[in-house]
Amino acid sequence: MLGRTSIGKLMAGALASIILCVAPPVQAQEIKKVPRSEALAAAISKVNPDYPPMARQLKLEGSVEIAIVIDTTGKVEKTDAVNGNPVLTRPAADALKKWKFKPFLSDDGKPVRAESTILITFKL
Repeated sequence: MLGRTSIGKLMAGALASIILCVAPPVQAQEIKKVPRSEALAAAISKVNPDYPPMARQLKLEGSVEIAIVIDTTGKVEKTDAVNGNPVLTRPAADALKKWKFKPFLSDDGKPVRAESTILITFKL
């Protein structure tokens, strides 16, 4: 048999569980989708990728598309290869991590994270 304090604790625990289940979720930080042309226009400094020796030896050329996430200060915080030769995507992503952008702003003028894609062309 349960005493009054035990029943009270059970009810308090159940109520806390219900509140946690029905409480609105914490919103993730907004990420603004930015067209490639706007991202390139906002680039303050760019670093050219190193041409991989193996790609140079094989006379490998082509374009790679890299998706980037830019933080609120304008630094690239994440890169993901979208398409292109894997021999070329790695150096392109490494170079993009060194790029710097003007911070992107939300509709109310606050800095927000942004995502876009950048096309890097390797040509001998």
